[in-house]
Amino acid sequence: MKEFRNPKDIHAPLAAYTHQIEVSNPQRWLVLSGQVGMLPDGTLPQDAREQFKIALDNIGKNLAAAGMSVTDLVKLTFYLVEPLEPAFRRQALSAFLGDHTPCSTLIYVAALASPALKVEIDAWACI
Repeated sequence: MKEFRNPKDIHAPLAAYTHQIEVSNPQRWLVLSGQVGMLPDGTLPQDAREQFKIALDNIGKNLAAAGMSVTDLVKLTFYLVEPLEPAFRRQALSAFLGDHTPCSTLIYVAALASPALKVEIDAWACI
């Protein structure tokens, strides 16, 4: 069971996320390594926006392979090497998550594992 909460005595979420999610008696946890914006054939678009969308899609494919969906996500961590406009991020996340609002953290980093990588997203899910 997952209980999504935004405590009344702190500020409202600044975007589509939830301040806390309490997980009680999960039957299964799925922890994903950082997913990057690489296509199945190994190609990597240069555009950070495309990499962002592909990384989200790769998370979705991982969830599906485990018999889960985006509604099972409880935490996303975004690592970006360059700014992506908030409006773009909100639109891409809304297209991926719908109304689901897992906890999330956005971190800007100097570099990722390869200089060509501009986006990496890790995720936790439970069912």
